[in-house]
Amino acid sequence: KAMCSGKLQACLLVVGYFVYLLMGAAVFQALERTAEKQEKMAAAQMKEAFLQNFTHLTVAEMEQFMKNLTEAIQNGVYPVGNESQIEDSNWDFSNSFFFAGTVVSTIGYGTLHPKTAGGQIFCVFFALFGIPLNIVFLHHVGKMLSLLCKKLGKFLHEKGMRKKKIKFLTLFFFLAMGILVFLCLPSVFFQITEGWSYSEGIYFAFITLSTIGFGDYVAGKQPGRNYFSYYRTLVAIWILFGLAWIALLFNL
Repeated sequence: KAMCSGKLQACLLVVGYFVYLLMGAAVFQALERTAEKQEKMAAAQMKEAFLQNFTHLTVAEMEQFMKNLTEAIQNGVYPVGNESQIEDSNWDFSNSFFFAGTVVSTIGYGTLHPKTAGGQIFCVFFALFGIPLNIVFLHHVGKMLSLLCKKLGKFLHEKGMRKKKIKFLTLFFFLAMGILVFLCLPSVFFQITEGWSYSEGIYFAFITLSTIGFGDYVAGKQPGRNYFSYYRTLVAIWILFGLAWIALLFNL
């Protein structure tokens, strides 16, 4: 009976956690998308005006243009290429879900952030409840993984191995497997998808999973690169399980 209720609790937690992220993503999208569209239109108009007059701009006007351009780029708007980029939103569902994931996991790259008052206030409350929920979720997944550890230990114990050696071996196994699955393999994947070098991939994976999140490298953010549609959602899921693996290491 206890086992059943424990399983039910775990299921409810996982479902609740993903529902919370999906709900957050939907709200961020609703709050931020229109403002972003206006910003993109303004940036496109600014570029148009510049291209028409750039031969006789004063130094002051040129300075102002540089200032506006820098501001647009900081806000995730790249006035490069043609009109079609106005249609590509930083706040489509995949991006919003990714953003919600980076909020609750406290990575916070800083490349995508809410700019409307509503989005900022919602972000505060979303993080306030989301961060503890994320900790509980990771702790639970870590616990489930450490049960696997115990099973492995039990199996080795029955084979007649000493306790200390078992402890060392299980820790080594989970460390090696984790480094392979969460750092080495994803870096190959980033190398192919992002065009980064392998060392940049490792650097990005580490900075992300340690929740430092400088934001100098972010998956799926390079203008002009074609990513497959659920790329960032996949990256978000990799982050969640990678963080759970790190939680397990601390548990062990």
